[in-house]
Amino acid sequence: MADDCEVVEDFYGVYLLFCVNPRYKGKTYIGFTVDPNRRIKQHNRGSQYGGARRTSNKGPWEMVLIIHGFPNEISALRFEWAWQHPHISRRLKGILSSKKHKEKMYDYCLRIVATMLQTKPWSRLPLTIRWLKQQYQADFPAGLDPPNHMPVAYGPVKPTQVTRCKGKEAKATKVTTEDDEIPVPCSLCDHVVLHKDKMRCLSKSCFLVAHITCLADKFVQAEPPGTLLPLEGPCPSCHTQLLWGDLVRLKRGCYQMGEEVDDDDNHWANALSQSHDEGS
Repeated sequence: MADDCEVVEDFYGVYLLFCVNPRYKGKTYIGFTVDPNRRIKQHNRGSQYGGARRTSNKGPWEMVLIIHGFPNEISALRFEWAWQHPHISRRLKGILSSKKHKEKMYDYCLRIVATMLQTKPWSRLPLTIRWLKQQYQADFPAGLDPPNHMPVAYGPVKPTQVTRCKGKEAKATKVTTEDDEIPVPCSLCDHVVLHKDKMRCLSKSCFLVAHITCLADKFVQAEPPGTLLPLEGPCPSCHTQLLWGDLVRLKRGCYQMGEEVDDDDNHWANALSQSHDEGS
């Protein structure tokens, strides 16, 4: 594994394969994985090693694009199914035209996923669009640019699972964790926040502590009327722009790999700036 792989915790991804076998060149395959590095090996070794029957004996295949950042496996599997079956997905009916006569399947797959990323509920998720193989990178169709909060990343990724302690191990860990069990007031309502309701900022130096409902209500104020869950908003304490999905991931135990936001490093501002520069 290359040292420059980006480490991503609690990885759930939906990928696009491209066949480079001259006999089947241009064929595509869409799948779900929690480990893209292992999965591409399975596809290229054949169904007897765990690869899909549709890709077996047709390789080599390249995993060229992966969408990741889904909150759980079910969310990713639903995205995979809709990408595979756009013609019967109720969320895509009426907004996605059929494959054009001279349109390559690869281009059609990109048009489908670009449309999906602009369609609820996927448009509100903190997803990352990652080109694993830059030689296959292509611009999304005009008018189908990804939402501004979804960064475009490049290069390989190394998944890692967040370790959640149970039983005796969990009890022993409680002694050494930060002051999770000490009652603290909510920064927004001043009432005591219990650990199960606690949300905090991604910034390492920010002292924000808030109830889930208080912070959600604060973010929702800037959303269209009728919105139940927010997409993003500024931290009430340090004003760092935050994605709600990232705050939920932080609460679940992610960002243990030093990925939290520093005072002088707005994570999403930098990510978006980089993606725009590299994609221009």
